[in-house]
Amino acid sequence: MSKHIEKLKKQLVEVAEVVNSFQSEAVQVRIIERLLDVMLESEKADADGSEIFSKKGRKIRSDDENFGASGRKKPGATKILNQLLSTDFFDIQRSISSIANYCKDQFDSDFKTSELSGILLKLANENKLRRERSNENNRFEYIKA
Repeated sequence: MSKHIEKLKKQLVEVAEVVNSFQSEAVQVRIIERLLDVMLESEKADADGSEIFSKKGRKIRSDDENFGASGRKKPGATKILNQLLSTDFFDIQRSISSIANYCKDQFDSDFKTSELSGILLKLANENKLRRERSNENNRFEYIKA
């Protein structure tokens, strides 16, 4: 472990002049965070071979998890929901779980409902969708505004 710390110290000394050339402390911190993230990712990738981890040790992605069959990166939740807005999908009320299931079936994107909820709330605040509570289960449902 001390070998890694010594290596890290040496690398930080090497980049210190460049980092300190920025006047903003926030920018300096951001640069160091990015450097540490990249270093951690490369070490984890070397050790594991396929998975990339965040600095908190959480799995970020596998090599093919975020890519479709065509080899292109899958669209994110915001992009998919905006695409659905331009169709008749939201002409009827939809629960978050039904939206997530539709995304999985149609776009091969396995979103958690927690990933979608913030985006749906934003779309509701922008008056693109209406958010109404269901009388059946007291959960929110979304429909075109």
